[in-house]
Amino acid sequence: MFVFTAKLNRKKAVVAVVILAAVLAGVILLVSLLGNRPKKEAASPAAPLSVTGPAEAAAYLSSLGWKVDPEPIEVKNLVIPRSFTGVYADYAALQARQGYPIAEYGGMEAVRYTFRVLNYPDSTDEIVADLVVCGQTVIAGDIQSTALDGFMKGLKGED
Repeated sequence: MFVFTAKLNRKKAVVAVVILAAVLAGVILLVSLLGNRPKKEAASPAAPLSVTGPAEAAAYLSSLGWKVDPEPIEVKNLVIPRSFTGVYADYAALQARQGYPIAEYGGMEAVRYTFRVLNYPDSTDEIVADLVVCGQTVIAGDIQSTALDGFMKGLKGED
């Protein structure tokens, strides 16, 4: 058994109390800052929650405010890349900002539905909407111009 004794004088006691108060204030400040951060809300798709075919895909786009031709221009099976580099990394970042989980589906098969958008404001180019579905889950989506110098934006207005 060890016995530890220390001589405590007034100066040492004051220093110990000041150090203890500073550590306690730091912990309180840290907890306060972490507790008051705004919580990220999971982006939830409008509706329907599942897409099983072109009609549901068109309805989903409509629920987001896009008027689309009910018949898709293209329905294509594809495999989501296992790793996202270059333009795929940019695309995955766009999807993440919208709340779509494409990065979690690497290596899996999916279906891309492409529809002609009829209500894109102030554009003379052909505008299309893509919706990528894995199983019945919407994992990605975008609005894009088919022009050579076109653009791509998120379905929910994100660039």
